[in-house]
Amino acid sequence: MNFRDAQPADIPGMSTVRYAVLENPLNTPGLVTESDYLLFLTVRGKGWVCEVDGRVVGFAIVDRQGHNIWALFVQPDFAEKGVGKELHRLMMDWYFQQTTTTVWLGTAPNTRAEIFYEKQGWRKVGLVNKGEVKFEMDVEDWQRQNQP
Repeated sequence: MNFRDAQPADIPGMSTVRYAVLENPLNTPGLVTESDYLLFLTVRGKGWVCEVDGRVVGFAIVDRQGHNIWALFVQPDFAEKGVGKELHRLMMDWYFQQTTTTVWLGTAPNTRAEIFYEKQGWRKVGLVNKGEVKFEMDVEDWQRQNQP
């Protein structure tokens, strides 16, 4: 597995992953466009990909301007192999090197994603969007979670 910074050329691979996920699927083509990916990768924040044999199998993007996790998705056949955890670590390390502002995310309730974020030290703080669970993490939470 190769983890690296995401580039605009990775957008087709990231889209393939996004459409392949089983939880929180993107069922409306065109809802998230190539322009959206480009904006979050080059202006609003930063992204990372995991490649296997030259194919993107997971990606993460943080929105530094909006202080939220815009995306963290892994191909279903690469679930439970550490891809999401490493992408999460890279993203959070970078985010908290840039700012100490609390970061948030929303995810569907009663999903593996909800359990994943709880295990990574995120705090549930309510609901957001259309009934998604809202999580927050501050720099102190992150540092505690990553002490040796």
